[in-house]
Amino acid sequence: MQYFNVKKKLGFGFMRLPQLNGQTDYEQLNKMVDLFIGKGFNYFDTAHGYHSGMSEVAIKKCVSDRYPRDSFVLTNKLSGDFFKKNEDIRPLFKTQLAACGVDYFDFYLMHAQNRNNFKHYVKCCAYEEAFKLKEEGKIKHVGISFHDTAAVLEDILTKYPQVEVVQIQYNYLDYDDPAIESKKCLKVCEKFNKPAIIMEPIKGGSLARLTSKAKKVVDDLGITPANLALRFAAMSDGVMMVLSGMSTLGQLEENVGFMENYKPLDAIELSAAARIAAIIRKQNIIACTACRYCVDGCPKKIMIPDLFACYNAKKHFNDWNASYYYLFVHTAEGGKASDCISCGRCEASCPQKLNIRDLLKSVAKEFEK
Repeated sequence: MQYFNVKKKLGFGFMRLPQLNGQTDYEQLNKMVDLFIGKGFNYFDTAHGYHSGMSEVAIKKCVSDRYPRDSFVLTNKLSGDFFKKNEDIRPLFKTQLAACGVDYFDFYLMHAQNRNNFKHYVKCCAYEEAFKLKEEGKIKHVGISFHDTAAVLEDILTKYPQVEVVQIQYNYLDYDDPAIESKKCLKVCEKFNKPAIIMEPIKGGSLARLTSKAKKVVDDLGITPANLALRFAAMSDGVMMVLSGMSTLGQLEENVGFMENYKPLDAIELSAAARIAAIIRKQNIIACTACRYCVDGCPKKIMIPDLFACYNAKKHFNDWNASYYYLFVHTAEGGKASDCISCGRCEASCPQKLNIRDLLKSVAKEFEK
């Protein structure tokens, strides 16, 4: 099933861009965009806060400055951190258009909706403002990106039936997870007849970086872990798009290779995905996707996702370089796990609903002996 002007089910998320000496590698990114579009894909996704504001700039430099506007589909988002009142929304939106080098967005999503920040959007009449911008032709379709339970999603879609698309977290690890409720959220989308955009199909890369036991399961299939994860996420007819935050040309080449002529998982591959999920759950890896929402409001400037990555690498992937990275890279100028003051801001903004304060204590115990 095809939705709107979207040609294929793989979308290019400008959240994890290629880096060179700490800056966006535009030369490599241009090659990635050219290959992506050359293979018939046309969907790009950004947000105002991605890459500290440089994601939108990258869209302009690598996409909108180089390709006709009607040749690509562009999604941007209204993020709650960037407006305090209704009057802030239009100036922010104008800034986003200019940063991306376009005069309209194909999709504009109310960003990271959950039961708490939804109240802020309602108070500021943010949805109503987006619907007005649609009437003016500056947005083609209004949607939401969502991180909460299926019941909350149903409440939002009941209050705002004008919402046209819903972006949800969905992958084979979170499919039956009681905190994420991927399957249930997709069912709500289908109930309200809203096409779903899938984010985190590889769960921040963790489903591509499998431990040896889990990787053997997918190796026996003769495919890659990313192949299994992305094709799983795209299987439902209700899925309009699967986003991938590709950060190297090699990753993009791999993904477009098996998504260009997409085939759903067969019964053997589905069984393998379930087996891998069971293996991962037994390892009890910290399920951080490195979205970095927790970092923005941390008063102690703790790079929480980086510290969690060090912990996972040492505890579950036997990477003994993790201690070096913890001590001399990620906390060299402060921001150790033990610096946490337990204010709870990180947990309030965490889409994965992680008990970050307790997890930081475990990290401190591991690395700060």
